[in-house]
Amino acid sequence: MILPFILAAQVAIVPAGEEFICTPIRVWDGDGPIWCEEGPRIRLAGIAAREMDGTCRTNQPCPDAGAIEARDALVALVGQSIGRSPEGHVLVKGPAMRCRSDGDGVGSRTAAWCISPRGGDLSCSMVAGGWALRWERFWKDHRCD
Repeated sequence: MILPFILAAQVAIVPAGEEFICTPIRVWDGDGPIWCEEGPRIRLAGIAAREMDGTCRTNQPCPDAGAIEARDALVALVGQSIGRSPEGHVLVKGPAMRCRSDGDGVGSRTAAWCISPRGGDLSCSMVAGGWALRWERFWKDHRCD
């Protein structure tokens, strides 16, 4: 069952295991958040990409790809850039994606596995392109088909 979400002042975490639709409207970096028109903010499950300042957090994998390169790759996988927000997010227009929550992604974000009509399984595509690395602790038994 796909759950509908309504924009709200407070962003709710989609419960683990629930499927939902995300129409992407903003992207911050190579592993998210991706802001959904329907409300959730997604942190892509199972991967790590560089922070926008080019650094990697000490407790996570650190890919060779730069932050801007990874962010731009994710934008291309979910849609097309249509500008910038005052906060620095890339504004995007793209088709609705089907996502499955993996639970709390920290900071009002839902960790999720998402399938985009443009880019397929986003976590798998980001790893295959070299823009992010698998984070084994969170990858679990996910498979790239």
